[in-house]
Amino acid sequence: MKRDRNLQQILLSLTGITLVSSLLGCELLFGSDNLVQRVSDGDTITALDPGGNKLSVRFACVDAPEVARSAKQKKSRRLVDKSQFKWGERAKKRVEELVEQGGDRVTLNITDTDRYGRQVAEVRLNDGTFVQEVLAREGLALVYRPYLKNCPSADAVEQAEAEAKRRRRGLWSDSRFVPPWDYRKQ
Repeated sequence: MKRDRNLQQILLSLTGITLVSSLLGCELLFGSDNLVQRVSDGDTITALDPGGNKLSVRFACVDAPEVARSAKQKKSRRLVDKSQFKWGERAKKRVEELVEQGGDRVTLNITDTDRYGRQVAEVRLNDGTFVQEVLAREGLALVYRPYLKNCPSADAVEQAEAEAKRRRRGLWSDSRFVPPWDYRKQ
């Protein structure tokens, strides 16, 4: 009897420890309450984590159109450049709007680190809005297949893109648009 009671106490203690560890693990996994300092383009932000560490974050699951970086790019008359940069600016502006809507704070689910040292992450507003899903649904970003293997919400992003494509939203309405990965190869 006493042995059973001891066993119950041990199991209760282990359950409590497991629960607390799980909750702390979720906090670490999702990196709650990151302050966005800068939106670089439609799929990259700079944020401060709760500890004050600067994070360069590349959005998981999607690839947004490029933005013009140099004076030469900004003055380009090539139709492919104009199309790319127009959609790139719209994607960047939409991310800025979403970040502002979230009070400049996001939750990150970091899934990987890219070759440039950026954290690859699913980005959510604190109300749960999944930024990559919004961009894909509005036709402002494309599903980026190389990043899907580490994208827990791949299905949601793929469905959002399929809807945008079917309804010819955003870049899907532009016959001159070239996917960003093809554009970068040029």
